[in-house]
Amino acid sequence: MAILYILIPIALFFVSLAIAVFLWAVKTNQFEDLERRGHDILFDDDIKDPNNVSQQPHTNPIKSSNGEHDRT
Repeated sequence: MAILYILIPIALFFVSLAIAVFLWAVKTNQFEDLERRGHDILFDDDIKDPNNVSQQPHTNPIKSSNGEHDRT
């Protein structure tokens, strides 16, 4: 029975901590955009605009020992 005097305050502390964390998450808009993070992993961020030629990397064909171009 004496253990309840220890466990009840610990349980109340954890419940109040969970409520505080939940309210902080709601206040800082953590739940506003639920779909964006799921879609971010599906798309590359480093896709460049194909119309902007100045940003495309310059590639030089490298000849192999047999005289053919390597495709890299």
